[in-house]
Amino acid sequence: MKTRICEMLGIQYPVFQGAMAWIADASLASAVSNAGGLGIIAAGNAPADIVREEIRKCKELTDKPFGVNIMLLSPFVDDIVDLVCEEGVKVVTTGAGNPSKFMDKFKEHGICLIPVVPSVAQAKKMEKIGASAVIAEGMESGGHIGKLTTMALVPQVVDAVSIPVLAAGGIADGRGMAAGFMLGAEGVQIGTRFLVAEECTVHENYKAKILKANDIATVITGNITGHPVRVIKNKLANAFLKAEKEEMGKDEPDMARFDQLGTGALQKSVKLGDVDNGSVMSGQIAGMVNKEQTCKEIIEEIVGQFEELVK
Repeated sequence: MKTRICEMLGIQYPVFQGAMAWIADASLASAVSNAGGLGIIAAGNAPADIVREEIRKCKELTDKPFGVNIMLLSPFVDDIVDLVCEEGVKVVTTGAGNPSKFMDKFKEHGICLIPVVPSVAQAKKMEKIGASAVIAEGMESGGHIGKLTTMALVPQVVDAVSIPVLAAGGIADGRGMAAGFMLGAEGVQIGTRFLVAEECTVHENYKAKILKANDIATVITGNITGHPVRVIKNKLANAFLKAEKEEMGKDEPDMARFDQLGTGALQKSVKLGDVDNGSVMSGQIAGMVNKEQTCKEIIEEIVGQFEELVK
């Protein structure tokens, strides 16, 4: 399992845990890192003091490398960048924007920048500014998505850049990991499978929703806003789709309608357990996730299956 990703980051297995807003905290990240992967704390839209607390908790729970995901559209992005530098975090993944203006600061503090990219053009741009690697994420993933599938995106990104590429989107077991490697990836990022990890602090109702999901459980909402999101079908998703259908034909769609529907929706499901009226973000592989395990069990099962297949 000695890929460039493992050597670069000092991890045992080239398996990243996806940065799920409101979900990926110190409990989950430290457990993944202790199991040999790379745990990642999701900063999301949280202010710096909240993220600092999670980083320090993570340091108490593991002596292994872990990362922080910075959402570049966050109103606190500058504070979070300063924070990861101050706290000595060695790996930063990014999403929803261009991290170019922070590169000098990251390099100065010895931080490996690994952006999530939805296209070849974005991957090439990230290599040019000095990213250590990229995560090529297909639209099978949960949450905010791009337009290309993992199988189409990963090999094109691999051919376009010389830095290591991780495959993400639609990967939940050793078969998915092996497929990513066959496409040229040197690691994988997995989100939905870790949602039901014992160390994941998401509400039990959210976990139950994932465990009950089938292959066609997810839908894409928000296309009209330009920020499509993959979620499990529920009352909120149906309301979103109905509103999109009604607004699509108008000369001037009422975009405020979607802000009202979406505000606080993720927190509602993650923290309060309202999985009918909250946003239940999940990848298309939710139908493959059928048991709660520890992060160690999840990683060992995935890597074991991968190794058998590759043999």
